[in-house]
Amino acid sequence: MRIIPAIDIIEGKCVRLTKGDYNTKIIYNENPLEVALAFEDAGIEYLHVVDLDGAKASHIVNYKILEQIASKTNLKIDFGGGLKSDEDLHIAFESGANQITGGSIAVKNIPVFENWIATFGADKIILGADCTHDKIAVSGWQEESNLNVIPFIQDYQSKGIHYVICTDISKDGMLQGPSFDLYERILTQASDIKLIASGGISTFHEIPQLAKLGCEGVIIGKAIYENRISLKELETYIITN
Repeated sequence: MRIIPAIDIIEGKCVRLTKGDYNTKIIYNENPLEVALAFEDAGIEYLHVVDLDGAKASHIVNYKILEQIASKTNLKIDFGGGLKSDEDLHIAFESGANQITGGSIAVKNIPVFENWIATFGADKIILGADCTHDKIAVSGWQEESNLNVIPFIQDYQSKGIHYVICTDISKDGMLQGPSFDLYERILTQASDIKLIASGGISTFHEIPQLAKLGCEGVIIGKAIYENRISLKELETYIITN
């Protein structure tokens, strides 16, 4: 299972939110590149970058930070937050993203998202399936749709999607453990999907539990920044697995 630390960006700074609420913002580092380099030094190969300004603005904003991290590390970066147009996508890839994540766009502009899958291929496009009480949330988690998460994933799986990041918003930033039950249901009903768990990771022992369920990757944010999980623990896990 891939270990994927998260860097969320507001105004060029590395921050974390709780349940996607911008009013809960905590700045952990003024320099996201510094954080990314520390991850790379620990043997980590992957990085999840979220442009929270972009999510609010509905277009890419912090691509210069993406470019800086991509040019000065060897991390494979998946980038999301506010990607709504073909131009946004081109900017993200030109700035060094290895993959992009589309969430709201997959709900609100299905033809555009389907075209991205067809144009760039399923290995480059990740479906963001973030939910509250099994309902897909959009617009930086500010709106709840009427779409149920598992049929939503299954529908896009039939359209060629391989990778899915699923965040249970009620768990995000709470440091109370991930949504094991939700991930188990998804993996049972949408077999062969490459599911990346996100939200609520609080202790190291939850990581092998997610691996045992069959998750392809896990995104870890606040647990690292709050020193609940050390980079040394992650480095050891990567080496031994």
